[in-house]
Amino acid sequence: MLSKITTLLLAVLISSTVIAQKPTIDWVNIPAGTFMMGSPATETDRFDDEIRHKVTLSAFKMSKYEITFDQYIMFCEATGRIIPYDEGWGKGKRPVINVSWDDANSFANWMGCRLPTEAEWEYAARAGTDSPFSTGNCLNTDQANYNGNNPYAACLKGVNLQKTLPVGSFAPNAWGLYDMYGNVWEWCSDWYGDYLPGVQTNPKGIKSGTCIVIRGGSWYCFARHCRSAYRSCYSPKVINYGIGFRIVSN
Repeated sequence: MLSKITTLLLAVLISSTVIAQKPTIDWVNIPAGTFMMGSPATETDRFDDEIRHKVTLSAFKMSKYEITFDQYIMFCEATGRIIPYDEGWGKGKRPVINVSWDDANSFANWMGCRLPTEAEWEYAARAGTDSPFSTGNCLNTDQANYNGNNPYAACLKGVNLQKTLPVGSFAPNAWGLYDMYGNVWEWCSDWYGDYLPGVQTNPKGIKSGTCIVIRGGSWYCFARHCRSAYRSCYSPKVINYGIGFRIVSN
């Protein structure tokens, strides 16, 4: 029969094992700063909901890569969740897909983190740039995974792989973040709605709504949908083979 001390030591060991099973996240430190969120009226293919406004953000950390199947599966095993379907493309280092906003939030909370605000996402994607993409006025398919049959403006056509690629398959932006454009849409924390008027500091969007902001475009998207300022949204309960997420921490 186990003594109380032995039982206590076993409980500590089991607890430590559970903590050790959480995935390692590669973080990028995003500096505090002020930027112009949205797009100028002269930007090709812009939409009316991209009204430019000044935003100031505090410093934060963002995961260098989109959360992968390997990382998300550890969460599923620890919490008894069903592993999302990979569409037959493989799991491993590919970004996790077919996860709802609720799923993404649960993972972030489990990691002691959160999803990025829409403003944080755009600020990080721009990485100090003011052009449609952090790569300039064009986004090529040797820079991101999207539907290259539909390039931006007068840019050159590229390939259409019709599936996700492992994270980090392309060069990072100037701040060291990978796959901010294409591969998978990324859930943000904001409800979709009109931007709040005036200069904003650490905005979190409207208080409620019907759909949640997603950013960055996906493997099936046209290049214009990958622009830094482009906004889309889905119901928080929806799962989709083109939506994943990354996480942030303060």
